[in-house]
Amino acid sequence: MPVLTEHRLRIGDRRVTLVEGPAGWGECSPWPGYPCDPAAARRAAEEAASVGFPARVRAEVRVNALVQGRGFEPRALAGYPCVKVKVGAPGDVDLVAAVRDAVGPGVALRVDANGAWDVETAVDRLRVLARYGLELAEQPVASIDDLAHVRRRVDVPLAADECVRSVDDARRVRARGAADAVVLKVQPLGGVRAALDVADAAGLPAIPTSMMETSVGVAMGLALAAALDELPYACGLATAALLAGDVTLDPLVPDGRGVLAVRPVVPDPALLARYAETIA
Repeated sequence: MPVLTEHRLRIGDRRVTLVEGPAGWGECSPWPGYPCDPAAARRAAEEAASVGFPARVRAEVRVNALVQGRGFEPRALAGYPCVKVKVGAPGDVDLVAAVRDAVGPGVALRVDANGAWDVETAVDRLRVLARYGLELAEQPVASIDDLAHVRRRVDVPLAADECVRSVDDARRVRARGAADAVVLKVQPLGGVRAALDVADAAGLPAIPTSMMETSVGVAMGLALAAALDELPYACGLATAALLAGDVTLDPLVPDGRGVLAVRPVVPDPALLARYAETIA
């Protein structure tokens, strides 16, 4: 086992552990309240630092913008090929309508409920939201079985996210016909290679997405996106700027086309020192 160096950080209210090794850097930063086994996140970080990433088949990746509430700035969505809107709260239909009006008909629009709805609510909401030309809806309900029930009753394509944390979960999604795509986050799945195995088991288009990580974590998601044979959907990897800070002077942020370049990230020593967590 190669020697790995650990850097424990606190960025705003987020605890982040970076792992440095012979192959580069990895990140372990489970998001409080989000289903992610810390042991899986640690495996993902150690894989990145110790053995690196699989060979890539693309050098850049299209990403989506993210809207989380009514206070969005329409100009911030310009240039993105896709916009994702968080839904599941009062007023979400009006929010989706406002975003569609802001971006026009030529931009893909998807919604993400993070499993907030029950089956009947999901069916009712998605039938209403369908008028805004949704590309897909991510995790409208919590379980694989409920996702399958919803999919049979709506025309909006569905993506499985939080309900898929293993190859067995992916196989069950496939067997139940529960989704049209699968959202893959590297840390909860235990690494890029494990995520590729999940994608293969699901037999569905994959959408690599981050977990509000630093640029080191985003680079792990980009490595997954770069290694997939096909990548028909924009990825949810434009999130580094949403943190209170970053660990590099050259953050992984999209260009004016809504595209991220696939490249390694090396943290800046001064920033590591700034965010180093002090232990009382």
